[in-house]
Amino acid sequence: MKIDHKDQQWVFYRDIQGEETAPGVVRKILGFCDAMMCAENAFEAGAVGAMHSHPHTQITYVVSGRFRFTIGDEVREVGPGDTLCKQNGVPHGCVCLETGVLVDFFTPMREDFVE
Repeated sequence: MKIDHKDQQWVFYRDIQGEETAPGVVRKILGFCDAMMCAENAFEAGAVGAMHSHPHTQITYVVSGRFRFTIGDEVREVGPGDTLCKQNGVPHGCVCLETGVLVDFFTPMREDFVE
């Protein structure tokens, strides 16, 4: 899916189309520019964010739900209001324990998400 709202000062949620990135996971790319990106991921209970790493620093804010996250060698359960920092190159992934939403911030932007 081609994303065409890069560098826009105003990005309205109602105008953003979601994309299923894994079974039970829908991602919406919110505001972004070259330096950073904001993305929302809605998870159904049982959905998996597969272990991966990337050359971007990522902060995740848990809006709702419960998740079991792995970051590097550490595993923890997180819920609403919790924040996770994933440094570039560190493997991470999650399992959704209770339907929820995560908001991710990346620096720099994830070009692979918009191509």
